[in-house]
Amino acid sequence: MLLTTSVGSLPKPDYLTQARSQTRRGEMDPSRLRQLEQRATGEWIKAQEELGIDILVDGEQYRGDMVAYFAEHLGGFKQSGLVRSYGNRYYRKPILAGKITRPKPVTVDWWRFAQKQTRKPVKGMLTGPYTIMDWSFNEHFPSRRAASLAIARVIHEEAKDLERAGAQYIQIDEPAISTRPEEMDLAIEALGLVTRGLRAHTITHICYGDFKTIGPKLRRLPVDQIDLEFANRGFELLAFFKGKRFPKAIGLGVVDVHNHRVESTKEVVANLKKALKVFKPDQIYVDPDCGLKTRTPEEAKEKLRVVVEAAQAVRQELMN
Repeated sequence: MLLTTSVGSLPKPDYLTQARSQTRRGEMDPSRLRQLEQRATGEWIKAQEELGIDILVDGEQYRGDMVAYFAEHLGGFKQSGLVRSYGNRYYRKPILAGKITRPKPVTVDWWRFAQKQTRKPVKGMLTGPYTIMDWSFNEHFPSRRAASLAIARVIHEEAKDLERAGAQYIQIDEPAISTRPEEMDLAIEALGLVTRGLRAHTITHICYGDFKTIGPKLRRLPVDQIDLEFANRGFELLAFFKGKRFPKAIGLGVVDVHNHRVESTKEVVANLKKALKVFKPDQIYVDPDCGLKTRTPEEAKEKLRVVVEAAQAVRQELMN
């Protein structure tokens, strides 16, 4: 109960950020970049183990943007110029230009590499089809539904390959779901294609959107667990779930990834106890609100440390 994890992305060390820039300019061989990505991945696996995290992530050290990364490795996409995502962060927005294909697995080798570094389970990490569609320009498909389902079919194959490789947990991130509540049914349909037939524990992460509108349909999302940000909203989302029998596991974001302040263990313990008035202990997975890549490595580690300390403290109280 109260197993700890992270949502997915972790900050890249300075040496890797510099190497990625050098590679883009043609100043570093891609094989050398991959060595540094492996080094950073190994360092984050070790750091999570030392902190006591229960379910690890590879930290996505080999990825830039969560959508562009998949577009770069799947057939049928072209690249646009730089588009602003938020703040001063930009990415090359993909263009849906043809039939979506998967020439080879996209994430499986990286998952295998990370899993070999530890005996603890490492999550398989995928970007969901609805988000890939919504964050891309469409120049090929007749409708948003057609594009979403075409992407879902190849992401399903990726998920199946992760499961065959041994992944016990597979997370399909769908942050765009909460921004267009009128298309919730489409997002549910596409996600269902991805998770169909999977035996692994499936998760979707949704963040920072109109939960009052999409909330009634959360239980229909075809996954075992829904991961939401609670800390950034002052745990007001608990009110939505109060008094209802929510049938899925819940990823409870207990530290704010968009704030430099590191929460105290006492503060997170208090909020976990609030959540336990709404959810069962074995229903809750404890993690940050979202990916920690926007924090410094030191801030990320401190926030994860608080996640672990708080979960362990509450777990101990429940066992006594």
